[in-house]
Amino acid sequence: MKFAEFYSGQVIEAGLYTVSEEEILQFATAYDPQWFHTEVETAKQGRFGGLIASGWHTCGIAMKLLVPAALAGSESFASPGLKYVKWPNPVRPNDVLSLRATVLDARRSSSRSTMGILHWRWQLFNQDGAEVLDLEATSLFDLS
Repeated sequence: MKFAEFYSGQVIEAGLYTVSEEEILQFATAYDPQWFHTEVETAKQGRFGGLIASGWHTCGIAMKLLVPAALAGSESFASPGLKYVKWPNPVRPNDVLSLRATVLDARRSSSRSTMGILHWRWQLFNQDGAEVLDLEATSLFDLS
């Protein structure tokens, strides 16, 4: 989508994405090797009662869903960061995830007229409707 297509209140939905146990283990082994992400049997005895995906993996899945739905072919070039990121429920093997992105604000920069600023909320939900990711991001667009 082009920046001009975004508007306040817009909802963009994307998915479905199935998370495999193998994917959880591979990501965690490489980037977040905590036992509840990497040790299947030990994780069964832990607080979550089984293996769960890293929150950072969950963020990556959200990006994977969002790019083809909204950012592919856009003028997006960077993000200065997130206002917040929350993982209200864990992602488990075989969860089927879907994304909802809600545009909070889309405007041209007051100091740089060739830059668009998009504030939006991304939420991921599992197959049962439980929210597994909630974040608010800012994306920058080159309008020159």
